[in-house]
Amino acid sequence: MTREKKIADLKNRVRVPVIAAPMFLISGVELVCAASRAGIVGCFPAANARTIEALDEWCTEIAERCDGGGPWSMNMITNSSYARFADELELVARHRPSLVITALGSPARVLETVHAYGGLVFADVTTPSLARKAIDAGADGLVLVCAGAGGHTGSYNPFAFIAAVREFWDGPVVLSGSIANGASVLAAEALGADFAYMGTRFIASRESLGDQARKGMTIAATMEDIVTSAAVTGVQANWMWPSLAAAGFKREDLKSERKMDFTTTESAKPWKNIWGAGQAVGAVRGSEPVSEIVDGLVGEYEALKAARRCA
Repeated sequence: MTREKKIADLKNRVRVPVIAAPMFLISGVELVCAASRAGIVGCFPAANARTIEALDEWCTEIAERCDGGGPWSMNMITNSSYARFADELELVARHRPSLVITALGSPARVLETVHAYGGLVFADVTTPSLARKAIDAGADGLVLVCAGAGGHTGSYNPFAFIAAVREFWDGPVVLSGSIANGASVLAAEALGADFAYMGTRFIASRESLGDQARKGMTIAATMEDIVTSAAVTGVQANWMWPSLAAAGFKREDLKSERKMDFTTTESAKPWKNIWGAGQAVGAVRGSEPVSEIVDGLVGEYEALKAARRCA
């Protein structure tokens, strides 16, 4: 099957062109399966399963529960320094996720394995130059991480970023950054994207791995509570200010481009109690089941498409 046919098949298996973005310490078996059953692509970072044995169990359960249903995806770190890479790739070959999304390294390292069973490989990129490198390495598609995305973020406006990439790439594109409703999904398509990446909207979902404190803060937060800083992890990321303040950060601390030293304190741990979210956090109004979130998305998306046809 050609890449184009695989993408068409992927689109035909979802109700709305959305991928539930993989979120560290948030996306697990329940969220992935709920997303898949609801009619979008469920995805999780392999690193969320703390051991290879646990990852094998997760993949087994997801594959069984999604059998005959919607597609599911795994996010893999492909940096050469990542110790679990080879073991994770063996599990990919065994469990066959429809889509593998690579991060922090070249997609070339997974291509042979994923293509052997007919899967797709997309690469997570934040700049046009990284997009070119991923394409040259053989990636089937690109995830464009734009400004406003939760967690580690991009710096480019989605209008400019996707336009620049479309100058040299006519293959599949997933657009990420502040996408939280049917209107933004339709807008992503209008810009030329094939799928929208949606993470923050699912942080407070019933199926999320996040604890109640994090879910509560996400529900209460607005876009004005989101701050961008490299001081927490050494890489630009979007964080909820209340979690930073609770961990003892001051506004001036966030101006640093260097990662702060967390080795001397238990009160401040990135991702554990310093929490990321995207600028679309205001769309999170409660702790809803994933099925209800997706039903709402589908309703908004279809109503807007119908309105455009009638205009």
